[in-house]
Amino acid sequence: EDVMKILEEAPNARKALRENYDNLLNVSCSNVKALEETKKFTAQSLASVAYQISTLASSVLSLLDILFSG
Repeated sequence: EDVMKILEEAPNARKALRENYDNLLNVSCSNVKALEETKKFTAQSLASVAYQISTLASSVLSLLDILFSG
C-alpha cells in the first residue's frame, strides 16, 4: 500500500517541480513594480520547489525503508 501510494504520488510531484522550474525560467522584470512582484513570485516558487524536493525525498526514504527493513 505505502509503496503504491509513493509511486502514485511521484509523477505529480515531478510535474509540480517541472512547472515550478518552467515558472522560474519565465520570470521577467520590466520595471520596479514588476521586479518586486518577481521577487515575491520567485521566493514562492523556490519555497514550492524546496517543499516538493522534501516531499520526494521523504517518499524515497520511506520506500527504501519499506524495501530494506524486512
